Amino acid sequence: MNIQNSEKELKVLVIYWSATGNTEKVANVIIQTLQYEKIKPVFRKIGDAAKEELYDYDLVFMGTPSYQFLPPEPVIRFVKQKMKLYNERGDIKPGAPHITGKNAVLFCTYSGPHTGIGEAATVGEYLGQFFEHIGFNVTAKWYIIGEFHGREDLSTLGRLGDIRGRPNLQDLNEVKRNVSELINAIRSN
Repeated sequence: MNIQNSEKELKVLVIYWSATGNTEKVANVIIQTLQYEKIKPVFRKIGDAAKEELYDYDLVFMGTPSYQFLPPEPVIRFVKQKMKLYNERGDIKPGAPHITGKNAVLFCTYSGPHTGIGEAATVGEYLGQFFEHIGFNVTAKWYIIGEFHGREDLSTLGRLGDIRGRPNLQDLNEVKRNVSELINAIRSN
């Protein structure tokens, strides 16, 4: 885990978009774990995050489901607006140099009824490119299986098998562990 950190109190932002509740469950566990770790994160749904200055944060968690191998339109719109703003301000530099102390974690919920995790990996790459372009170190990409709501066949007959009820307690406990490990790694740097 390549983590860049500075010695000040950690400022954390968690932003996400969720239609069925899968991504929101993960975002809530991230928030709870950060609070357990004595961090007071700012928590925003993507529609309420347009005015957030990402550079004000040391660590940004961004979460989204995978819709046809991409983030849903509200997330894409957010990324495009931020890219436009940061490009116009001159924040995006040739070679995309990392800014010390600026880290991002991407989390993506997916059902993968046709090709499995491949349906989510492209979302992580898309969002990863956004953060790398603005100079953030992409610390982690987490992919969490989520039930396909509204079509039982896509939650039972896909490559992942029966995923009804996911993300489940085991999935969410893994997210808790990942957050705690990440925060401990940042603090020890």
